[in-house]
Amino acid sequence: MSGLPVDPARLRQQFPELTDGDIEAYEIVSRRILEKKGPAERGRLTREIMETARSARARAGAGDALTEAERLAMRYLDAVEKMQGRTS
Repeated sequence: MSGLPVDPARLRQQFPELTDGDIEAYEIVSRRILEKKGPAERGRLTREIMETARSARARAGAGDALTEAERLAMRYLDAVEKMQGRTS
């Protein structure tokens, strides 16, 4: 087991549309969230990441340059949406 909520191999099998980049973003961000102590801290960080991702998506659409953190958050949001059956 990977120590993640859902094993990446299982995600690949269940969601074949996930790219290597999607899986990488899921792994990095999920580990970062799980490093936090307690549900309140994890929830706060998750909300921050999702807000960053949505803002980054809008900025990217406007042609603005993104930071590495913004690109990672956006990739994570893309992966989550694919797993939820939505696309950007």
